[in-house]
Amino acid sequence: MKSQSVVTDLRRKVFCAVARVAYESVNPEHDLEEIPYLITPDEVPRYRESIYRERQIAAERVRLAMGLSLRPENRPVHVTSGMDKSDVAEKYYEPPLIQVIPSACDKCPDNEYVVTDQCRNCVSHSCIKACPKGAVSIVNGKSFIDQTKCVKCGKCKAACPYDAIAHHKRPCAAACGVKAITSDEYGRAHINNDICVACGQCMSECPFGAIADKSQIYQLVKAIKNGDEVVAAVAPAIVGQFGANVTPGKIKSALLTLGFKDVFEVAVGADVGCIAEAHHYVNEVTTGKIPFLFTSCCPAWAVLVKKQFPDLAERVSEELTPMVATARSVKVNHPNARVVFIGPCAAKKLEASRRTVRSFVDFVITFEELAGMFDAKNINLEEIEELPVDIKATGAGRGYAVAGGVAGAIEKCIKEYYPETEVKIQHAEGLSNCKKILMLAKAGKLNGYMIEGMGCPGGCVAGVGTLIPPERAKAAVDAIVNDSEKKLPDRDLENLAQQLSGMN
Repeated sequence: MKSQSVVTDLRRKVFCAVARVAYESVNPEHDLEEIPYLITPDEVPRYRESIYRERQIAAERVRLAMGLSLRPENRPVHVTSGMDKSDVAEKYYEPPLIQVIPSACDKCPDNEYVVTDQCRNCVSHSCIKACPKGAVSIVNGKSFIDQTKCVKCGKCKAACPYDAIAHHKRPCAAACGVKAITSDEYGRAHINNDICVACGQCMSECPFGAIADKSQIYQLVKAIKNGDEVVAAVAPAIVGQFGANVTPGKIKSALLTLGFKDVFEVAVGADVGCIAEAHHYVNEVTTGKIPFLFTSCCPAWAVLVKKQFPDLAERVSEELTPMVATARSVKVNHPNARVVFIGPCAAKKLEASRRTVRSFVDFVITFEELAGMFDAKNINLEEIEELPVDIKATGAGRGYAVAGGVAGAIEKCIKEYYPETEVKIQHAEGLSNCKKILMLAKAGKLNGYMIEGMGCPGGCVAGVGTLIPPERAKAAVDAIVNDSEKKLPDRDLENLAQQLSGMN
């Protein structure tokens, strides 16, 4: 399967190497130290100006893949320093989740207008006329922008008839809907963790691969090797991620080959939440007991509300997210199971670390990390045996993977079970749009609404841990939703939702 970029290729190589060490190594400390030399095996740099910088960056990726934090830049520290804490068969996490690798950051210009070689020094000089601060002049026969005078208004760019003025924006900062990315004293990207909601969109957009999150694959593999009852809870967004010909039966077969004992569909947990939310909306919002209700399944959205709109935090639904509902339902019948959520989202790693969730979701990995594990075991998903899959989820639950799917599923349930009820639905995707809809709700403009927020533009299928473009992923999810034999969950799932909510 063709990858999306060289950056994702490099990340996958590191995940593969770390997983292979966890599966096979008798001297993991030595073998982890060796990984940067496997990534850059000779004296010819492939991606940077020197092999030394490539290896330094790869070393930091190894640490993050182990769940460890980056090394300090002002003193020598081994790649495996602190490994005694992370060399465990249980979740290990050193905050913060997402970090900028200083040696990988290219110090991209942050909001800068520059004149390119397309400038023809036209007679009109529209750019000069348009500038309100006199920042544009002619230097050596070409327009020139004095950055000390420029106020970043963009009027020169809009006025140029040849599109000769480029607007350089730091990709990671442009992707961050909560403005959590600034610059450090050296001009490198810096994440303000007081603002960050861990959506990971900055990771997706950085063309230098300078931003990465921490992984749990090493600890997960150790749990598998220990013989623990490790089971997979797979998010509905996995459809199509490993290729059009890779069916759920092949994915199940591959997971069992990795050492998982069983596989469960997280869309079943979505069905539980879907009908519970439908009842909640009808009983609370339409009766006027509360003005509106926010969905809770996207952790980045929920954290955004709590961090930046704390007065609205009580409107975030207390119903279990699909991940947690699935994990709790698994534990009912398999109390000793170690539940691994496999999905598209980095923020789920933080959700699973919350005190109220941690005892039920033991590990979280993304599709990208799972691909590294498949590589480590040389598993070819196209050729692997297809196993039968017990399909229990409905089209409603599977539709949670795309933007609008959560609110749409709840709306369909309400119309089916409460046909006389008027349903008001709003949804926002991308954190900047989420903030706008939250401001409307705060101003009383959305009273009576069920409001869905998705931190990633496009929904879960656009999460940072996905393998294919969001539009392809959405098409795959839409197809399986339409093909689902059962469209809506049964009303009696509310009883199950109450039972799972009461677990501790």
